[in-house]
Formats: sequence, C-alpha cells, structure tokens
Amino acid sequence: MRTKRLRPETGGLNEAATLLAEGALVAFPTETVYGLGADARNGAAVARVYEAKGRPSFNPLIVHVADRAAAQAFVVWSDSAEILASAFWPGPLTLVLPLKEGHGLSSLVTAGLDTAAIRVPAHDTARALLRQFGGPVAAPSANPSGRISPTTADHVLAGLDGRIAAVLDDGPCSVGLESTIVGLAGPAPVLLRAGGLPQEAIETALGAPLAAPETEEISAPGQLSSHYAPDARVRLNADHAKPGEVMLGFGAIPGDLNLSPSGDLVEAAAHLFDYLHRLDAMRKPIAVAPVPMTGLGRAINDRLRRAAAPR
Repeated sequence: MRTKRLRPETGGLNEAATLLAEGALVAFPTETVYGLGADARNGAAVARVYEAKGRPSFNPLIVHVADRAAAQAFVVWSDSAEILASAFWPGPLTLVLPLKEGHGLSSLVTAGLDTAAIRVPAHDTARALLRQFGGPVAAPSANPSGRISPTTADHVLAGLDGRIAAVLDDGPCSVGLESTIVGLAGPAPVLLRAGGLPQEAIETALGAPLAAPETEEISAPGQLSSHYAPDARVRLNADHAKPGEVMLGFGAIPGDLNLSPSGDLVEAAAHLFDYLHRLDAMRKPIAVAPVPMTGLGRAINDRLRRAAAPR
C-alpha cells in the first residue's frame, strides 16, 4: 500500500472522508497530536487500527466527533459532562462516559468496556473532516503502539508509511500533547490521564478536585506503563548527559535540544514528542532534565515516565 499525503483543502478533505467511509485508515491532525482515524462504527476498520499500530486490543480508543450534539448520540450525558464540555470543547479534553443504548460503536473501540472515551478536537481541519465524514472517528495517536506520538505528518509516515491509506497534512500540532482524560462514569470525576488541558483548569470548572482512579485496570487510552517510548533508553531527572548520551534540556539545564530555555511548560509540551523523535534518531541513550510537576508539567512527566519504563 502506498500512503497518500493529502492537503487540507476541499479535494483532500473529500478524499479523506471517502477513504474513511470505505473502511480505510486516515491519519489527520488535531491540536494535540496526529490521530489515526477509522470509522468508529466499522469493526473491520477499527481492527485495522489495532493491526497498523500493533496495539493491544484491551486498550480503548478515543472517539472524535464534530460537536457536543454528536457526542450525546453515543454516551449518557451528565451535569459534569455539560460543565466540562461547555468550558473546554472544542479542546484537548476527553470525557469517559457510559455508553448509550443503541450507540452503534464497534466494541473494539471501547475494548469491551461499557464506557466510551469521546472528545471534540479544537483543530479546524479535524473538525472539517469530521463534518465531511458525518460520523464518529476512532483515532488513537498515529504511531506504532508504545512509540513516540506524532506531531507532524512526517512523524506519521516515519512509523506508518505503507500501512495506512493516507495522512492529511496540515503542519505541526499546536498543543503537541495528548488530551487530558476525565472519567465521568462513577460517582465523582476521576483524572484518568494527564494531558494538554491542565488538571487545575478542570477542577476550577467543576468546583471540586478530581479523584484518583480506584483501580489499575485499563479504563482509558494511554494508561499502559510503558508507552510513548523511543527505541533508546531514557534516563529522567538528569542534570547533565553521561558519556554516550544525548541530552534533552529544560530551562537552565542545557542539552542537545531544550524543551523550553525559558522554562515555559506550554512550549515544552509542544516540543516534547518532536524533540524525542529527533534525539531518538541519534541512536544514543537519552538523558532528560527535570520538569516541574505543576500545570502541564504533570502531563509531560507522565509521558516521560512511560517513555522511560522498562519494556
């Protein structure tokens, strides 16, 4: 298979939507990372996502929809969902909600769970594609499972060229970090994955702190202990590179690349995966400077910890 690179214009959007309707896989940009899209109602198409990524079948996928009304067709809405969707959609927030009866989503999307992870992306091209397609699109990050997430079309092609039908190329992603995931299927909202929307903003909107998960069972995407991983070994909280290592700096700690010389966590999040891709290409172990555990720093450290996990 030859993977097409499509432009985000009428012709490219039409072709991408047609491919999705035919059950093919199309990578597309969002504000977070590039997603690998398939018709979320088509079990065979969703199975191709798992095949292309080499993704464990127990790890659920996020369903992308064009607007809040579309989301409500698939999940049971709640007051908390209304508060968070009103405040942060479109945007880098995924809500995990109980499935609505007759939802029509493939069970592969939910990994057999009775909930669905759903969001409205804040990217003009993504939403134009969703409107053109006219249905829900299951879309994990468009990279081999467990590897560094893609923030450009070139990243997508480096990992999946020849394994998917097309990539809709609209330049680099602005947030560069996957969505924050909040579980709303229980008595209290739960932070299931830190991401591109800071936890503090969500808690302010809700007027209450987010709870921690009560179980280690997989209930949302991105919860595997080893994930977002380069080929190279990753060493965290380093203040310098050891002989033979390359260095990913932050703030005043320099490196071969620096996530943000000024210590800006938004800038660091946007650079994270791209810089890991670049350093991994040097084929040397990667040392990473400490990143503060505040705001987006929580999500950055979550990704770095998973990248460094034994595998």
